[in-house]
Amino acid sequence: ANAMARHVRVLADDSFEGREAGKRGGRAAAAYIVEQIEDLGFEPAGDNGTYFQSFGSNMRNILAMLPGSDPTVANEYVIVGAHYDHVGYGNSSNSYGPFGQIHNGADDNASGVAALLEVARMLKQQPDPLRRTIIFVAWDSEETGLHGSQHWIRTAGSQLKQVKLALNLDM
Repeated sequence: ANAMARHVRVLADDSFEGREAGKRGGRAAAAYIVEQIEDLGFEPAGDNGTYFQSFGSNMRNILAMLPGSDPTVANEYVIVGAHYDHVGYGNSSNSYGPFGQIHNGADDNASGVAALLEVARMLKQQPDPLRRTIIFVAWDSEETGLHGSQHWIRTAGSQLKQVKLALNLDM
């Protein structure tokens, strides 16, 4: 609970400027999430051996993997995801107000990302390795129309057929 609260406080801090997709605050949030994932020792599952899957104008999903241990099902995937973007400074198309002020998004969706990070930490610490591969994804650009998750689906290729369960953590 304390670790989750800490993640929410960090991600909902004014310094992240509401984590708008493709903007300075959203990129800072992505850097924080990757730092947490790297500290846990997860394998990158993004583009070119990185944790990032870039798309659109400066937007990036974050993908990390915990490989499965059972050769018969290790190529099957469980997706655990949460979107990390929020609405930034808020405007008439994405907020009920106040417009032009930071919308911190503690509930939408710093709380979901905090849960994702702590689920990742708990699964990494299990004494017995998991049979199936777990892919942790922090989606970008959910607030503007689910663009991050749609991009992953468009580019997943044969991986998509191997997804056996997807869990989305939102608010």
